[in-house]
Amino acid sequence: MPDHTEESALTSALVAGAFRLACRFDVLSFKPGNVSIRAAGHRMQARDFLISAKVAARSVAHAEGGLGQAIYQAVAATQAAVGCNTNLGILLLGVPLAHAALRASGARDLAARTRAVLASATRDDAVHAFAAIRLANPAGLGQVAVHDVAIEPTLTLTAAMRLAAERDSIAAQYATGFDAIFTEGLPLLRRQRAERGRLSGAVTACYLHFLSTRPDSHIARKFGAAIAARISARALIVTSLLEACEDPWRRQSILRAFDSELKDEGVNPGTSADLTVASLLALLLDAPLRRLAGR
Repeated sequence: MPDHTEESALTSALVAGAFRLACRFDVLSFKPGNVSIRAAGHRMQARDFLISAKVAARSVAHAEGGLGQAIYQAVAATQAAVGCNTNLGILLLGVPLAHAALRASGARDLAARTRAVLASATRDDAVHAFAAIRLANPAGLGQVAVHDVAIEPTLTLTAAMRLAAERDSIAAQYATGFDAIFTEGLPLLRRQRAERGRLSGAVTACYLHFLSTRPDSHIARKFGAAIAARISARALIVTSLLEACEDPWRRQSILRAFDSELKDEGVNPGTSADLTVASLLALLLDAPLRRLAGR
């Protein structure tokens, strides 16, 4: 029997590869309203996202400098390569997951490791992460009265994220130990992949789950809470239509129609996509960690 108290960690090469693969499936999978291999949009192409993943992977898989530095360096590399914000949300979620896998720990699963990483975040991490957010300059960022990203932070990164949790689903993951990733996205991907036999279809299902169960905070920042809620309700209808349809061609037609509807409105459910990529990265990291633990 293996000694489960022995500390273990994944290699940087494995983590970087998992990050790039998760980002690759982000554009290989059809996610209505988002950019994919089959559907460009929002003045971006799938190639921009693939390049972004390639140039950011090294920083994502480098834990020595801390969460904030890794996020900033990955955003800076992305901006230098493609000149636009393709992956800020992915990096804010992906770097803690990557560092959880990279740091030697006796914890048996990725969820416990991630909670430990978030608990160890520092004010310096917040300084660098806020600088990364300013550099990426996401649409609809706006200002808040307390702990705005334009102001030097006085709290740790996790504490600062807790203050934004009610209005931002990515910040909420820092406040809840990535609860949506580990209790919703990861098990859904496992189940859907087992049922479908194809990871791309599982990714689409995961994306629609997030979009239909919570108003997308990227949409809410740009267009307001009412439109975000309307899109979420529409995604729930689309999900129901897909569940009732066994014809693969008809299913694709339903997805394409929803994609066109969103893009005609200029709506990009970016946060739902970020949560999906983070769930996929968790899937790709959790499996080798479990193998290391002998489970």
